[in-house]
Amino acid sequence: MIETLFIVTLLVSIYMAWNIGANDAANSMATSYGSGALTLRQIIIIAGILEFSGAFLFGSRVTKTVGKGIVPIEHLDPTIVTIGALSAILSAGLWITIATYYHLPVSTSHSIVGAMLGFGFAAVAEDLIPLESIKWGVLYKIALSWVVSPLTGALLAFIIFSLIRIFILSNMDVDKVEGVFRYLQVLTACYVAFAHGSNDVANAVGPISATFGFSETPSWILALGGLGIAIGVATWGYRVIETVGKRITELTPTRGFSAEFATATTVLSASYFGMPISTTHTLVGSVLGVGFAGGLASVDISVVKRIIYSWVLTIPAAATLTITIYTLMVVFI
Repeated sequence: MIETLFIVTLLVSIYMAWNIGANDAANSMATSYGSGALTLRQIIIIAGILEFSGAFLFGSRVTKTVGKGIVPIEHLDPTIVTIGALSAILSAGLWITIATYYHLPVSTSHSIVGAMLGFGFAAVAEDLIPLESIKWGVLYKIALSWVVSPLTGALLAFIIFSLIRIFILSNMDVDKVEGVFRYLQVLTACYVAFAHGSNDVANAVGPISATFGFSETPSWILALGGLGIAIGVATWGYRVIETVGKRITELTPTRGFSAEFATATTVLSASYFGMPISTTHTLVGSVLGVGFAGGLASVDISVVKRIIYSWVLTIPAAATLTITIYTLMVVFI
């Protein structure tokens, strides 16, 4: 039975990784699409390679936080841990699939953390662990990072674009400047894709790594997650790319460069410190930052509201789904 659950969990992790690629592809490439710097075909190729590279080379730090930093799995029976991890990954994946269908860029980090928290609540309800054993301090730090990251991204993007506008756009031919930044934006898009893969692969493989009992996440698991993300980018990523790239604010190569550079710097810094921040929040914050630099009228507030509503729903939705799936699995297995 345990071996069967491991195999099923592995398959569901691939499904989760696919969802991350499908939804979070927008985080790395949407601004390049919105500004016209890259076509969708180019985005699929570049994002696939860089997302996989970031996941494989730099993804182990955050994986440890997601897998073992929330629920005290060391106090639980291995079968319960496997069922809980499976429930969490499946729940997070289902929620992201729904969001992607409606073109909403939700946070995959929110989804998996909310799902793992739901597993923790289910274990508490069964008297398997006390409520206070859930690592609330870790959750507090993660939640704080979700607030700080979009604000940091927005501030950095605002400053970068303002400097470009003051010192470059106002003193040179605008068309020539935008032409140069079209190429520079391709580099920053690669930077974001690598940073995103390094941080968000944990949302797919963190729980499975914990389930298998690995102290360090093996390279083959990181590679599996990276491959799933790349496939998600190629097959369904276009749905959210349009929302972030074209519906929030008008993007030019200079604006896209500013948003991408700010996002990648924020996310890669968080990955280094092992914090699973929301790449979605960071990029949307960065896009808003360059939008506000051009004046509030340039930002479509109605689209921003829809995105924020989906963010608010993510944690309770993922947690509720996990509790439901976990309860059903415990009953029927």
